[in-house]
Amino acid sequence: MTVATDKMHVYEVRPRNDHRGVDLISDALPFGWLWYGGPDAVGNAVDYAKFRSPSDDAMVRVYDSAGNVIETHAHAGEFKEW
Repeated sequence: MTVATDKMHVYEVRPRNDHRGVDLISDALPFGWLWYGGPDAVGNAVDYAKFRSPSDDAMVRVYDSAGNVIETHAHAGEFKEW
């Protein structure tokens, strides 16, 4: 189990109540959340969360409509300074 630290960004991917895609939610995002739609909405949201945290660790949790975690993605920061 990974413990959240100051350098870790935590993201949540939650289905929208209107059934039109998912919301990517995190304090690391400038406006708190982003909306994704289409057939690969979850995958696009997870990819963006990983891209948004290139030098920091990131934890992405995907939830179902009942509020249960159905997937967890961990991303280790890979950007290294010279």
